[in-house]
Amino acid sequence: MSKPLISKGKQKEIALERIRKLFKEAESAFPKNKTLANKYVTLARKLAMKVRLSLPLELKRRYCKHCYKFLKPGINARVRTRDGKVIISCLECKKFMRIPIRKLKS
Repeated sequence: MSKPLISKGKQKEIALERIRKLFKEAESAFPKNKTLANKYVTLARKLAMKVRLSLPLELKRRYCKHCYKFLKPGINARVRTRDGKVIISCLECKKFMRIPIRKLKS
């Protein structure tokens, strides 16, 4: 096997840029075509897995961990706070994700 033309660090940088672009496209496509927005999320996840890149937190919370649908609060997701946690409920698959609220160090 030959060496890759692009280094692994550069590959991850390019992949992250493309993933951010795919999520931006999903955001703009969501009001018109929900299935296209979900397809963009699927492509972004596959790209991240291919280059072994973990998605940034702000992008991880934009899709459902169970059904992998793009989440838009108020339309197909409900966001609530309870007992020191943010609870994001997916209205597509009726599952939810709990995210702890961290205390700020002062």
